[in-house]
Amino acid sequence: MIVSKDKLFISFIVFIQFMSFSIASHSTQYVTYGSVLKILNVDYNVRLHSHDVKYGTGSGQQSITGTELKEDINSHWAILNVTNSAYIRGKPIKCGDVIRLQHLSTNKNLHSHHFSSPLSGNQEISCYGEEGIGDSGDHWKVVCSDDFWLRSYGVKFQHIDTEVYLSVSGRTFGRPINGQMEIVGLTNSYKSTEWKAAEGIFVHPSSEPARKAEHTEL
Repeated sequence: MIVSKDKLFISFIVFIQFMSFSIASHSTQYVTYGSVLKILNVDYNVRLHSHDVKYGTGSGQQSITGTELKEDINSHWAILNVTNSAYIRGKPIKCGDVIRLQHLSTNKNLHSHHFSSPLSGNQEISCYGEEGIGDSGDHWKVVCSDDFWLRSYGVKFQHIDTEVYLSVSGRTFGRPINGQMEIVGLTNSYKSTEWKAAEGIFVHPSSEPARKAEHTEL
């Protein structure tokens, strides 16, 4: 069996996280390609989460939720380039870049499409693909007001195919994912759509990129 270098690298990162959760580097202020992290919704204080549980309605694909648990390993996401594009590990992500978020435990990508979400009837967010290979429904634009995605500031994720923003509906599931929150896509970019980089390992850039002299809050 042939294993890609990216997959080996990501597996190595997860191993290190298990050995020492505090290993995450604080020496870089940027979120970079190849980093593995948890992503926190600012309004609801839940981390973007997935697991091998499928929706009972809609697409029937792997479900996405928000969890309040800080330590859950099913909340790790690898930040990768879009399908079939050049990949430079450690390169700072620019505001406006289009990325994939790959769920580490299941190797599926954060995805959306024109299905209704199960609780609120907004647009469904799911996990899709096999071994990281999906389609354009896995592509998300990083929306922020600086030059780069900074770890200390909030960003938004806009779905390329449908233009909705990644958000939290505020509704919670029952069994088998009791208490976890519904993650949805919204056309309103100001309703619980701000996310921040939380715990993780951030690949250090080879050099610090030049930035604007002024910074404006999102």
